[in-house]
Amino acid sequence: MTSLLSDLNIHIFADGADIKGITAIARNPLIKGFTTNPTLMHKAGVENYEKFAREVLEIITDRPVSLEVFADEFDEMERQALRIASWGENVNVKIPVTNTRGEPAFDLIHRLSHQDVVLNVTAIMTHDQVRHVAAAASKSVSLIVSVFAGRVADTGVDPVPHMRIAKEILSSLPNAKLLWASPRELLNIFQANEIGCDIITITNDVLAKLTLIGKDLDQYSLETVSMFYSDAAAAGYTID
Repeated sequence: MTSLLSDLNIHIFADGADIKGITAIARNPLIKGFTTNPTLMHKAGVENYEKFAREVLEIITDRPVSLEVFADEFDEMERQALRIASWGENVNVKIPVTNTRGEPAFDLIHRLSHQDVVLNVTAIMTHDQVRHVAAAASKSVSLIVSVFAGRVADTGVDPVPHMRIAKEILSSLPNAKLLWASPRELLNIFQANEIGCDIITITNDVLAKLTLIGKDLDQYSLETVSMFYSDAAAAGYTID
């Protein structure tokens, strides 16, 4: 399993907001970065944003950490972004591609990127959004473009050709990295790697399946049959 993953070019970022989980997964050399967002933090019971963020940055000092703004007005987003960026050299500031009114964040992305703030532009779904982000960003500053391939797939659209086009759009930005966000299964790692995505985010529930990579399918079949048999026996099912 480790060999299969280590042969990939794509970088795996852990996506979560549980301090214990982050501490544990940080020991895994396959994990090349970390991301979180306000929804994950809220679900994890985080009450103090800055305290949590600084604790994560004390744990993760050698890999990038993406931390997201949570304002809806662009001036406040900018203030938060500059503040978050000051917390560590390995911070990537996550900026949503629009606010809740659907107003694009392209001007903000331009201002921050040209102030040398390393951004992770998030919640991107469309190719037009990718094009506008690419046009707004500085070509000399690192940038992560997070396209939510999993959510695109939820709408019935094949994410593989969708992400391939996004990769082509970003080809003119030497410092831009395409991130496959919201994966639904481990297969997405190999799909994203094949089309040249630079990063994929994986949540803890999907990371728990890493041990299945390369598993013998005959053995997996036998284990599945055994599970069905054991559960039926435990339930005491009979047919008269």
